[in-house]
Amino acid sequence: MRHGIRIGIDPGDARIGVARSDPSGFLATPVETVRRGKGDLARIARILRDEAEESTVLEVVVGLPRSLAGGEGPAAAKVRVFAAGLAARVAPVPVRLVDERMTTVSAEAMLRDQGRKGGKRRAVVDQAAAVLILQHALDTERATGAAPGEIVEET
Repeated sequence: MRHGIRIGIDPGDARIGVARSDPSGFLATPVETVRRGKGDLARIARILRDEAEESTVLEVVVGLPRSLAGGEGPAAAKVRVFAAGLAARVAPVPVRLVDERMTTVSAEAMLRDQGRKGGKRRAVVDQAAAVLILQHALDTERATGAAPGEIVEET
């Protein structure tokens, strides 16, 4: 397992969930929810810089929404554009796309089971989804020995 922090991103139309791993790559934890729009990439780049003060940031893992059959639709195309812009913004830190099927649904269910209601749940569901995306990537790397997902080229 490579040593260093990974940042997990769950990009939505209104909000972007952000998570981070510990330097050993064992556990993902929530960081914040960034409002989507002007300045969102700059905010994520600042989060990366702040994390880099503590340890090496190895990569950014962005959730790619696929259909249950594995295909890509309009939402995946939007995420690919977002990820390419992010890759240009945070270079030389690599950005990877990983399959995120059902993470938001799983995050909603988990928060509902914890008793979080309405607005309180909506405020953190994107962070919880980012944690699930990143944790899956960490677990995959630990199981396979290979970095997860596909690398994103800068635009």
